[in-house]
Amino acid sequence: MKQYVVLDLETTGLHPYRHGITEIAALKFDGERVIDEFHSLVNPERHISSGITRLTGITNEMVANAPVISQLMPDFCDFLGEDYLVGHNVSFDYRFLNHYCYCCLEHYLENETICTMKLARKYLPALENKKLWTVCQHFGIVNNQAHRAMSDTRATLEVFQHFLEWEKIC
Repeated sequence: MKQYVVLDLETTGLHPYRHGITEIAALKFDGERVIDEFHSLVNPERHISSGITRLTGITNEMVANAPVISQLMPDFCDFLGEDYLVGHNVSFDYRFLNHYCYCCLEHYLENETICTMKLARKYLPALENKKLWTVCQHFGIVNNQAHRAMSDTRATLEVFQHFLEWEKIC
């Protein structure tokens, strides 16, 4: 039976071909509880701009001794397996993961995705926007470290659990 891997990445920018991953966090969820987790800072092998540092709090010094993505991708792909990949604006994270999966392992991901932002558009059309912060606020979810991968992953999981109660998604 497939499970869910709820994920968030932090990156040095918006384009997987030009930017790197600085943090990856994922929670394996069986539909009732978290059964495993994956989390690491990542050395993006490029400079982290001051704007990204202001947004995420991740500095060049913090990632200097972290593993590079090629060291993490085999373990992350094993963790992910064939499970559903869940994220808020999951296509952003999926593009980065797919790019680095191909660069490091010479194959693309084939996981089905579930986007909590799309679910918010469907179920919460009256919200002014569908950003994670806004959806969390709607549900009363506290995310004290927004734009840090594990905190955003935990918040996304809570959002996803609300949607799971409303509809049998998979």
